[in-house]
Amino acid sequence: MIEPSNARIALQAAAGERVLLTDGGWGTQIQDRKLVEADYAGNLGLSHDQKGNNDILALTRQDVVTAIGEAYLEAGSDIVSTNTFSANRISQADYGAEALVADINHESARLGREAADKYQARDGRRRFIAGAVGPTNKTLSLSPDVNNPGFREIDFDELKDVYREQVIALAQGGADFILIETVFDTLNAKAGIAATLEAEAKVGRELPLMISMTLTDLSGRNLSGHTVEAFWYAVRHARPLTIGLNCSFGAQQLRPHIRVLSDLADTLIMAYPNAGLPNELGEYDELPDTTAGLVREWAEQGQVNILGGCCGSTPAHIAAMARAVEGLPPRRLPKLPVRTRLAGLEPFIMAA
Repeated sequence: MIEPSNARIALQAAAGERVLLTDGGWGTQIQDRKLVEADYAGNLGLSHDQKGNNDILALTRQDVVTAIGEAYLEAGSDIVSTNTFSANRISQADYGAEALVADINHESARLGREAADKYQARDGRRRFIAGAVGPTNKTLSLSPDVNNPGFREIDFDELKDVYREQVIALAQGGADFILIETVFDTLNAKAGIAATLEAEAKVGRELPLMISMTLTDLSGRNLSGHTVEAFWYAVRHARPLTIGLNCSFGAQQLRPHIRVLSDLADTLIMAYPNAGLPNELGEYDELPDTTAGLVREWAEQGQVNILGGCCGSTPAHIAAMARAVEGLPPRRLPKLPVRTRLAGLEPFIMAA
């Protein structure tokens, strides 16, 4: 049996003392640097154009990846994610870079690990690296063909294998946790969970899971139709280190759904909303202090353990959040009745 990781224990201890910070958006930070095709393509000799393949910068412009990670650490992030949202065989097929998936993930995690250790050496405060695993553009629950609702582009085992390749490389590169994020299809998340459990056996250590759902409408459901409550009970068996919401909307719109999840989940809550809603040009205008003021309300009400940002957020947003929640007590895990605690496990107990 694999023992709980030191990283899990350390993060839980830190989260018991204060509200922690994760990082903000990576895509917009990369876009702001106005990189050109040569930056993305490097000397890899790939047949496809690479501009827009943000993940491949871990191989071709490591200085950019390191600079963004360090900017978030400088702003106060306790956790920095890897720049690997699309670093899987499915997504990289669009760029003809499938063969580089393991290298991209390993190097992105290694760069993050180096930056985290550098900042920890400065002040003794442990920093953590979360290996980011995005949803891919395939869904296990829904058909892409409106005329054939039973059709699927991919099956569970294939997607699990895609995720396992990514997770193993992230772990070997130095990631502390595996962040299955922006979950629009709950079954995709389950494939990621299964892949991570298999990867643990391969790397020989626990890979604590951080799981984050994204909502597709203000009613609080994801694309596969699960409410926040249903999603929690669908993944609770995996003993996630954190559960939460990201992307979707700004903090104002996520507010009621964070409250529901906080009352329900007996694990750490991590929330990282967009910097408001996009304007007519698809850009995010919400100022750092505005976002920070909104998430401070969550912290004041004892609803969150870890805060950060998603699309449009910057190191300035993280720094503003750090100032806003400084000195506030962290959320305490709810003491749920035994019947409630077991509810999420009943299907697995019955199956066994």
